[in-house]
Amino acid sequence: MKFALVGGERREPEPTLTGQCPGCGETVTAKCGTQRVWHWAHKGLRTCDPWWEPETEWHRRWKNLFPVSWQETVRRSETTGERHIADVQTPHGLVIEFQHSTITPAERVSREHFYRDMIWVVDGTLAKKDRPRIDKGLPDWRWQPENKYTAKFLVENFLPSFWVKCDVPVLFDFDGLLVGPSTERQNHLICLLPNRYREDQAVFFPMARSTLVGIANNETSIPDWREICRDLDANRMQVPTASNRLQVLYRR
Repeated sequence: MKFALVGGERREPEPTLTGQCPGCGETVTAKCGTQRVWHWAHKGLRTCDPWWEPETEWHRRWKNLFPVSWQETVRRSETTGERHIADVQTPHGLVIEFQHSTITPAERVSREHFYRDMIWVVDGTLAKKDRPRIDKGLPDWRWQPENKYTAKFLVENFLPSFWVKCDVPVLFDFDGLLVGPSTERQNHLICLLPNRYREDQAVFFPMARSTLVGIANNETSIPDWREICRDLDANRMQVPTASNRLQVLYRR
């Protein structure tokens, strides 16, 4: 955890500090070593949230793009009392979960059902084969504009198969920790939508990191699905068919 309650205030870990977990109220200790990012930990191997994973520098860089008050928000179900700590929750209720490690399909479904209005951001550098696959299958994806929608069958040939059946948008971060100056090329994620287009084709498109921040701030949004379908339909009409090409040759 990045935050604990110390004297009733949210604090980041510092050497020798102890605090209270905002989720369960139990005592947590500041871990300030050199092998992992500084964090708060329960005693032993215990954690009050089974969905929590050890955080990395990748998590922290993403979280730090958002206000501190949005980070590590405790979300409680009014009907069941179930309680979890969201990585980021915006004032209008959108949850953004940053996922680095592997999880089970059951956990993925449970988290989507619990948060409902959410977006996954997945570390695409975890499996070494994933980035080369998309760079080979779609070599120009990084240079496409954000409104360049692509519809594909067998999208698991390009994107990590575990995430292609999600019921919420999934953003793949294939750059991970950016080294050196950030460029527009590096700033693009791939957004996979849960909807399917014509005969079960998956739809995805590039997205800048700044756009995700804009979505969180309610300054912009993921385009309406009907608008995306109209755009895809228009692009299909522009692709010359064999009969169209023959007609052009005949007129010549």
